[in-house]
Amino acid sequence: MLELLNLTRGNIIATKTNDLLGLNDYEKIHPFIHNILENGQKVRWYFEMELISFSGVYGFWEDGVLEVNYRNTHFRHSDDFEKIAIVGHPGCEKLMIDIMKPFSKARLQYFELRDKHLAEEWITDRL
Repeated sequence: MLELLNLTRGNIIATKTNDLLGLNDYEKIHPFIHNILENGQKVRWYFEMELISFSGVYGFWEDGVLEVNYRNTHFRHSDDFEKIAIVGHPGCEKLMIDIMKPFSKARLQYFELRDKHLAEEWITDRL
C-alpha cells in the first residue's frame, strides 16, 4: 500500500510503501499528477520503500501485472516525471532503478534509508 507523506506539496509527490504495489496504488497518485501538470510543471516523486521480501518476484508490482514484462509497459504520464528520489535499503539500488525504468525520462537518484534527508533535499533542490 502506498502512503502519502507530508513532503507532498507543489510539484512533489512523496510516498512510502512497505508492501508490493498494485495499479490501484499508481491510481492513488494519479490525481496529484494531473494537478501538477495542470499547473504547467513536471512531477517530482520521492519514493521511500521499506524492506520488502522479493523472493522470486521480478518486479514489485502485485498481481503479476508487471512481474515479468514491466520494461515494456507504458505508464500514463511516464514522460511527465522530472525527478524520482528512490529511498531504500542497501543493496536494492540496481533493482529499484530497473523498476523505475518505465519513467525513463526522469532523473533517478537512489538514496539509502539512513540518507533520506538527502533525498528530500535533492527532490526539493535544496541539495
